[in-house]
Amino acid sequence: MTSRVSFVSPAMNSSARQARFDDGGSIDAGGRARARAAAGSLPAAVRVVVSPSVRCRETAAALGLDATQAQELAGLDVGRWRGLTLAEVGADEPEGVARWLTDPSSAPHGGESVADLCARVGRWLDAALETDGRTLAVVEPEVVRAVAAQVLGAPPAAFWRLDVPPLTVTSVSGRNGRWNLRLGHPPDSPDPEPAGS
Repeated sequence: MTSRVSFVSPAMNSSARQARFDDGGSIDAGGRARARAAAGSLPAAVRVVVSPSVRCRETAAALGLDATQAQELAGLDVGRWRGLTLAEVGADEPEGVARWLTDPSSAPHGGESVADLCARVGRWLDAALETDGRTLAVVEPEVVRAVAAQVLGAPPAAFWRLDVPPLTVTSVSGRNGRWNLRLGHPPDSPDPEPAGS
């Protein structure tokens, strides 16, 4: 049995353009148009899930996907920093930001740590290994980062070294207890069959 999961990052919105922690804003007109143009280009899936954020749900809808919300694939909870830019937070809480960016177990914002996010996503991946066929998941960029770190067995500190552009697909395929990773391809690029997975 081979399980495949294609993780689609959300289309652009004003928060992403401003390097702002997600504030629940909608995707912008350009992002919506790009997602609509990609509708129908994703591979068929036995299940479709979505992070509960507005931008992920709207991206899934623009892609023409009928998705079920997956709370375990929610984005990183940044607590009181929600809606602020990193520059704003850095000006008010420089020590907290420095600690957050260097210690994956730290959550100075009162939300969730990067290590906790990676562990949560890792549990979801473990369960996904039991699903035969393909899953499409429209998820926040930080979930894609956590997936990549988990699949590669990288420490949570590697999370900050991964960039996830809007409306790209990162795919994993797995069997026999392990995953292979394919990073950041456009939605209309087919997944090759993995070698030796």
